[in-house]
Amino acid sequence: MGKEALVSKRIKKAARVLDDARRARRPIEALPDDCRPRDAKAGYAVQDALHARQAEHGMGELAGYKIGCTTRVMQEMLGIASPCAGGIFARNVFHGAAAFRLSEFVGAGAECEIAMRLSRDVPASGAPYTGERAGEYVESCMAAMEVVENRYSDFAALGVPTLIADDFFQRAVVVGEPVHAWHELDLAASVGTTTVDGVEAGRGRGADVMGNPLEALAWLANALAERGRALGRGDIVLTGALVAVQWLVGPADVVAAVSGLGRVNARFESE
Repeated sequence: MGKEALVSKRIKKAARVLDDARRARRPIEALPDDCRPRDAKAGYAVQDALHARQAEHGMGELAGYKIGCTTRVMQEMLGIASPCAGGIFARNVFHGAAAFRLSEFVGAGAECEIAMRLSRDVPASGAPYTGERAGEYVESCMAAMEVVENRYSDFAALGVPTLIADDFFQRAVVVGEPVHAWHELDLAASVGTTTVDGVEAGRGRGADVMGNPLEALAWLANALAERGRALGRGDIVLTGALVAVQWLVGPADVVAAVSGLGRVNARFESE
């Protein structure tokens, strides 16, 4: 078997293992040594193969991307020097409010974020992008809640390439009403809060995300360009958590709010 065929076989095996674990709702252990991605490049290759398998199982097309590990605290905890990206399927995008069953999660959590929708394609040939240039492609900004899932028995021990391969905790997203006049806001100064059952669980600012959420968007555009990919018109981008993830231990009503952008809510039910 040639080298390329062997690599392809390993990528497909890793994607199958991850997909099977998701569908069975069982925690993901370390991938077998013969298919475990060793670096970010390999992780994204497995991620692409996983997306293809999920599309075959009825998940549909990608609606956009999430950006994870945008804060220094998370980067230091995971031993990674840069953010990571994962895909968002259209089937998992909710508007305004949503309800989820905890029994369908390995471990559910919620993050308050700023989401952006793109007005046009962002050509890979235009890289490298700055935050200011990336902002020229933003149609609207929205308050958002990323619904995350801790599918891992020990995520710190799995290694970042495997987390990348598995979309870096992504499960779903609830987006609020689009704000087209977002240019009038100082996104870096925007305050985000997460409220659980009426009690504020945490707050943060847009500046906590790489100095400005637009810088996160630029990072994603540049990272995709390095892979020969590009953001497209209508894509939704989650720019990173303004507030530390809130892991849920039981039924809860969760609200994510961002100053100037509104709020969204999700109900996590036992049945």
